[in-house]
Amino acid sequence: MYATTDTLATTPATQGGRSRWLALYTLCAGMLMIVLDVTVVNVALPAIQDDLGFTSSSLAWVVNAYLIAFGGLLLLAGRLGDLLGRRNIFTAGLVVFTAASVLCGLAQTQEMLVIARFIQGVGGALTSAVILGMIVTLFPEPREQAKAIGVYAFVASAGGSIGLLAGGVLTQAISWHWIFFVNLPLGVLTAVLAVKLIEKDKGLGIGKGTDVPGAVLITAALMVGVFTIVKPAAELGWTAPRTLALAAATLVLLAGFIAREATAANPLVPLRIFRSRTLTGANLIQALSSSGMFGIFFLGSLYLQRVLGYDALEIGLAFLPTTVVMGLLSVKYSEKLVMRFGPRRPLIAGLSLIVVGLALFTLAPVGGSYFVHVLPVLVLLGLGGGICFPALMGLSMSDVKPEDAGLASGLIGTMGEVGAALGLAILATLSATRTAGSTKPTLQALTDGYHFSFAVAAAIVAASVAIAAVVMRQPKPQQQTEDEEELLLEAA
Repeated sequence: MYATTDTLATTPATQGGRSRWLALYTLCAGMLMIVLDVTVVNVALPAIQDDLGFTSSSLAWVVNAYLIAFGGLLLLAGRLGDLLGRRNIFTAGLVVFTAASVLCGLAQTQEMLVIARFIQGVGGALTSAVILGMIVTLFPEPREQAKAIGVYAFVASAGGSIGLLAGGVLTQAISWHWIFFVNLPLGVLTAVLAVKLIEKDKGLGIGKGTDVPGAVLITAALMVGVFTIVKPAAELGWTAPRTLALAAATLVLLAGFIAREATAANPLVPLRIFRSRTLTGANLIQALSSSGMFGIFFLGSLYLQRVLGYDALEIGLAFLPTTVVMGLLSVKYSEKLVMRFGPRRPLIAGLSLIVVGLALFTLAPVGGSYFVHVLPVLVLLGLGGGICFPALMGLSMSDVKPEDAGLASGLIGTMGEVGAALGLAILATLSATRTAGSTKPTLQALTDGYHFSFAVAAAIVAASVAIAAVVMRQPKPQQQTEDEEELLLEAA
């Protein structure tokens, strides 16, 4: 998207047109595995609880163990891609994720499943952190890059709803073990295709970017931060002493990391990267929009299950329109919109549609009809996501130097993951608190709680619209940038 000449200079010139698209599909297959895993597991949690004897509180660790490793390591994984080669990190992540998936499927104890899920999170971080950086290197031409990012954005954002359907089918038709076993053939095939279709890139070298103290500080900060969100904050409340203590520890670790990066000779995360107004704004928007969208998919599923009485398979089918609409826009029309209007306008328009959809969800009653109260919301979310997320991904990488592409890719992924965890914790807590304090009948109390969270989610995404309107600037088209550089060279 609006690539610079520096990016063009580092693009593998030998990778032909058709093979580049096959490489893209391979990268997206790896991303789909990671995205599917989150929602597939959510659908299977009741079956896992019954089979392995988890309590309600300990069951959360099936999800939390993955989130802590995944969210904590994304930024480090992205930088490792820059240093050691992105294809190397991508394939290594696939191997780790696939092996851990088999361990998850074989688990017969709670401890084995939780440990395997943590290892899965490590593999997921390594795989997904470098994908966006690889895509912008493979597709430097603006129109092709916009289309490629549209495909990636569809997989990254809509894959979750596919996971709801796949999880329901596998859990009900076979057993929960198979939600993990299916990753074995997918992971092996994707890794083989990655080696064959993606050219091996040469990283900067570990000696030119080693920053062990920085890596330890940021990984520890992110892991402690994610743990604080998904455990004490969600269970004890945001003002509980344990929550505040861990939040303070997170801030101390972050402060130490910033101090280290400001003085390190070869920092893990060069602070200069945040001088980019576009990159900084894109990451803020990613965090806020992820907070609203991810939390609503979770709470919307609960509304369908607890209020309308849907089972796992019906929930997956109910969310399918979001996937279809988002996929159609992301793959077929997002590139045309970005090339016609630039990325900023589609971003604002798409986020605004999401706000409208979330606000509309606050009107869904206890005896709601799917076609009247739910389907219009899901269509609006699909429209908004299909328009805005490809534009956001493109903007996040539009002002990044080639040697920082892996870092920027990991950064946008980290902000999305932390934003999703934070949004889920906040919205779920608000919903539960509103329901617990209600004197109305059970179903109405649950519905009121969901309505309140839907309204808060709409406000959060509305804040991202404001940031997009005020902070984000329209990148210059590539040809204009090249012409300006030629004039400067002639003047010199």
